Amino acid sequence: MKNVRKVLVALAFSDYARGTFMFAADFAKCANAELIVANVINERDVESVRTISAMGYDVDGEHYIQNIKAERARILEDIIADSDMPPERIRTIFLVGNPMEALLNLIVEEAVEVVVMGPKGRTDLEHVLVGSVAEKIFRRSPATIISYRDDTIAKRMHKRFRQR
Repeated sequence: MKNVRKVLVALAFSDYARGTFMFAADFAKCANAELIVANVINERDVESVRTISAMGYDVDGEHYIQNIKAERARILEDIIADSDMPPERIRTIFLVGNPMEALLNLIVEEAVEVVVMGPKGRTDLEHVLVGSVAEKIFRRSPATIISYRDDTIAKRMHKRFRQR
C-alpha cells in the first residue's frame, strides 16, 4: 500500500460536518498526511441571489459569497479547535461552482489520494442513502473514497437490514 500524503474532506456543513471532519482528521493524522478541507458554495445559490438583486432587492452575489465563507470559516474554526489534528497540517479551500465538478477538479489538481465524505449534504432526505453529489463523486473520483457514517446513520442502516 502506498503512503497517503493528502486527504481531502469535503464538507457541506450539514449535521454530519463535525463527525466527518473528525474522522478525516483522525485518518490523516494516522497516515501522517496533509488534510485539505474543501467546501463548495453552489453556483445555483449564488445565481439565485443575483437574480433577486436584479429584481431590485438589496442583496448581491459577492456579499453573499463573502458572508457564507465567513460563516463557514467560523464553524470550521470551532471544529478544528476540537480536533487533535495539528492546525499547520490543515488547509482550507472554499470554492464557488458546481459541487461535483469543483470537487473532482480539486481531487485531480491537488493529487489527493483519499477523500472522506459524509453520505449526505445539506438536504438530509431521510429516504435517500447517499446524496447526489456524494454518489457522483463515488462513481467518478480517481481517488479512494471513504464514506463516513455517524451513529444515527449506522443505526438506521443496521435497522434497515435487520428488517429484511
